[in-house]
Amino acid sequence: MPVPSPPVPPPPGTAAGGPRKIAVLGAGSWGTTFAKVLADSARAAAHARHEPPARTVVLWGRDADAMGHVARTHVNDRYVPGIRLPGLLQATGDLAAAVHGADLVVLAVPAQALRAQLAAAAPHLDPEAVLLSLAKGLERDTGLRMSEVVAEELGRATDRDAEHWRGRTCVLSGPNLAMEIAEEQPTASVVAAPTTELATWVAHACRTRYFRPYTNTDVVGTEIGGVVKNVIALSVGIADGRHFGENSKASIITRGLAETTRLALALGGRLETLSGLAGMGDLVATCSSPLSRNRTAGRLLGLGATLAEVQEEMTQTAEGIKSAPAVLALARRHGVDMPITEAVVAILREDITVDDLAPLLLGREIKSEGTTP
Repeated sequence: MPVPSPPVPPPPGTAAGGPRKIAVLGAGSWGTTFAKVLADSARAAAHARHEPPARTVVLWGRDADAMGHVARTHVNDRYVPGIRLPGLLQATGDLAAAVHGADLVVLAVPAQALRAQLAAAAPHLDPEAVLLSLAKGLERDTGLRMSEVVAEELGRATDRDAEHWRGRTCVLSGPNLAMEIAEEQPTASVVAAPTTELATWVAHACRTRYFRPYTNTDVVGTEIGGVVKNVIALSVGIADGRHFGENSKASIITRGLAETTRLALALGGRLETLSGLAGMGDLVATCSSPLSRNRTAGRLLGLGATLAEVQEEMTQTAEGIKSAPAVLALARRHGVDMPITEAVVAILREDITVDDLAPLLLGREIKSEGTTP
C-alpha cells in the first residue's frame, strides 16, 4: 500500500482534499486505463480514511452504445481486453453529463481532435476546473502544444481568458504504455503544472500502489519530451523493420534524446526534465516496446508498407505520424537542428525511402557530441 500522504493544500479555486468529480474525455486505451488509475486512487484514499469514496470518476466516449456496455460490464474489451474496471468508475456517452460539475477534466483524446473536443465541452465546463492533458502531440495546422491549444480554445469559447486556462492546465507524461499500467505493472510518471501546488493536487488524485506520479513545473519540457519521442520511435521502428541491430537503435535513441533536448531548451524547457521520466523514461519505453504504436508504425514502414497501408492497419492513433511535420516546422522556426526528425518527415512524405535513413544520418559532418546545435 502507498505510504499515507499529508493533506494536500488546495491551489486557488480547487477543493481541499483533491477533486470531487473527475471527467476523463476519451475512452481509448490510455483514457480508459487512466480512468482506472483515478478510480483506484479514489478507492484507496477512501479506504485509508475508513470512509466510503467521496470522489466520482466518469469516463466519456463518443460511442454511446460502447460506453453503455462499459457501464454495464466494467470492461472495455476493444481497448484494454481482459481488464476489469473498478466499480467506482462510471461510463457515459453524454458529454454534458460527464463534464458538468467536474473540477478535474482529463483530456485523453488524440492531439488532432483536442480543439474540437474542447469546443464541444466548453459550454458545460466549470470555470474553475483544472485540465489535465494526456495527449502527446502538436496540433498539425498550428504547431501548438496541447496546453497552448487548451488556453487558446477555452480562452475563446468561455468567459475566462487564455491566461486563466493556462494557469489551470497540467500535463502528464512519462513511460505510459497503457496495457502495462492497466495490468497494474509498476510505473512512474510526471505531472507538470504552472505551480507546484497544482501539480501536487493532481498527482495525489492519481497515486496508486502501481502508479507513482512525480511533479515539476516545466510544462514546456514535459510536453516536448512526449511529442518528439513519438517521432524518434518511428525512426527506431523503421530501423527495426530494416533489421538493424541494437547498436543502431541505441544510437538513434541517444541522438534522438539530444535533438529533443535541443528543441525543449530552445522553447524554454529545462534540461533536467529531458533526463527524467518525461524525456529519457518515455523515450526508452516507446522506442523499445512492441506495445508502442509509433514504434509499430515505424516497423511497418521499415518492412516496406506505404504510409496509407500503415494507417489502414493501425487501429489506434500513432501520434508521431501526424505530429512529425509540425515538430520539424517548429524546430526550423527556432533554428534547431533535428536530423532524425527531418529524415522521418522525408520518409513520411516519400521524398526518400527507408533505405536512405542510415546513409542520410551517418553521412552528416563530424562534430562534438552534445545537445547544442
